[in-house]
Amino acid sequence: MLNSVRSTTVIIDESGIAFGTSGARGLVEQFSDEVCAAFTVAFITAMQASFNVERIALGMDRRPSSPAMAAACTSAARALGVKVDDYGVLPTPALALQAMAESIPCIMITGSHIPFDRNGIKFYRPDGEITKADETAILKAQAAMPSLPAPERSAVSEAANQAYSTRFTSWFSGQPLKDWRIGLYQHSASGRDLSAHILSELGADVVVLGRSEAFVPVDTEAVSEEDQAQGRAWAKQHKLHALFSTDGDGDRPLLGDETGTWQRGDIVGLLCARALNIEALAVPVSCNTAIETCGAFQAVERTRIGSPYVLESMASLTKRFERVAGFEANGGFLLASTLEKEGRRLTALPTRDALLPALTLMVVAAERGIALSRLFAELPARYTASDRLKSFPTEKSHALLTKWEASPELLQQALGLDASIVHIDNTDGLRATLENGDIIHLRPSGNAPELRCYCESDEQNKALSLVQQCMNALATLTL
Repeated sequence: MLNSVRSTTVIIDESGIAFGTSGARGLVEQFSDEVCAAFTVAFITAMQASFNVERIALGMDRRPSSPAMAAACTSAARALGVKVDDYGVLPTPALALQAMAESIPCIMITGSHIPFDRNGIKFYRPDGEITKADETAILKAQAAMPSLPAPERSAVSEAANQAYSTRFTSWFSGQPLKDWRIGLYQHSASGRDLSAHILSELGADVVVLGRSEAFVPVDTEAVSEEDQAQGRAWAKQHKLHALFSTDGDGDRPLLGDETGTWQRGDIVGLLCARALNIEALAVPVSCNTAIETCGAFQAVERTRIGSPYVLESMASLTKRFERVAGFEANGGFLLASTLEKEGRRLTALPTRDALLPALTLMVVAAERGIALSRLFAELPARYTASDRLKSFPTEKSHALLTKWEASPELLQQALGLDASIVHIDNTDGLRATLENGDIIHLRPSGNAPELRCYCESDEQNKALSLVQQCMNALATLTL
């Protein structure tokens, strides 16, 4: 038996783990049994202030460190007299869908796309993702730690995976992907087998690709050159209509067309929202400006980066519009409104989801009898590219952005830009619009010591060149 007289606040503070844009994230060694238990106790305590918490749902990704973390969280919940419904390895949106249907909180053990030596914990209220206020309540809970039994998991249920599968097979009627050959890049994604099942149920001929028992940190916002080349090779070799993958926990899509070109997440989200006849959108400031210029939506609100901010904006929009959604630059799609079509119903799921946007685009293209690339070609010519500097101290990032916001001329000089900066947006990071219409957005990652760079231009090659120019300049900078 482990005993502790320290409060959850002290244990969490000493761990050095903080909330990023998507849950609590840190190094694997920081997530000891005691720290995982403290987060669980603090979360349940915070939820009990507003809800009657007798059960929680639990899930995890395929990181080697996730089972031990899940076991520690389970033991902490049990010590508080709270039952745990363990759904094992599954996509985050599948766990959220199940928990929200049963009106219980849930915990997802996942580091999503961040490096292998890190992990994280996502928390959900009975009615959806936690808010920034909930994050503060968890960190300041000051709950007494109970006597903890040895970490041990509960029996795993497949109910959440089954409900998630039914969500899509009932929304997309019949087998709309019949005669489509879809490459499924499985790597170590938590929903890799579930995705294969759903695609097959919708009629697709699924080609399984790149399955890995070692964890692969796929970042849908910064697709590696190796993955880009691999996508093109797979499409050619297997004569594919589309390529599909997700990040580690299945809430961010990676969709490739028939040429094997991986498409940008925000453009996938834009096309999905248009196909679903969404009236109003909430999107982070980093998303492509084609969202506004395409003219498909009655309202578009720009937010800080992170699903809590998108959720807050969506909640406001639902007061004025009946069909509201949001998405992020990584492609994760949040559905704020329940949709109905021809007697079928798609319930609201206000958390990032990878399958809905990818499936929607594939079905639309299949039903129209066109290549997937044609959907993307129909949009205004605005192209984005992004990259990141790894192991770039967050303090250094903030110091540089503060200096450049005060003097945009220094930013122009530091990056070697030919065009002058005409506008600075500091909604989240530093977003500079140039006189030629190009955009450069610099932002410290909320999950890891990385500096991200997003660029937008009227040609894809120009956006790629601009990112590379910025990366080269940033890599040589000193304060």
